[in-house]
Amino acid sequence: MSELRENLGYSEDHEWTLSVEGQVVRIGITDYAQEQLGDIVFVEFPEVGDSFSEGDVMGTIESVKTVSEIYYPMSGKVTKINDVLEGQPELVNAEPYDGGWLVEVEVEGDVKEALSKLLTAEGYRAVIE
Repeated sequence: MSELRENLGYSEDHEWTLSVEGQVVRIGITDYAQEQLGDIVFVEFPEVGDSFSEGDVMGTIESVKTVSEIYYPMSGKVTKINDVLEGQPELVNAEPYDGGWLVEVEVEGDVKEALSKLLTAEGYRAVIE
């Protein structure tokens, strides 16, 4: 069974979100998503400073089986990318909630409201079962 963490918000598109500080949230893909993709070999990131709306494509993850789009679970501007993944994309498989995070985004508007729209771990479990 895939690992889910109670302190994260989840999207139906299989991204997780964690409030880091102030308006900034960290985004990655779920353990379930990385299991479905298989061995990840490449991550395509947005640029720092890019702004996106909720639901926009932020990049892609390429595995030995497929290429999958990654979506923004909330509107905002990219403030940081996890450039470690450029040389070690397999960290997304090994540590999807820790070293394998993808980007940090400064959320537009009320961050608590944006986070409240996401699924809880229990709600996400219902989506993937």
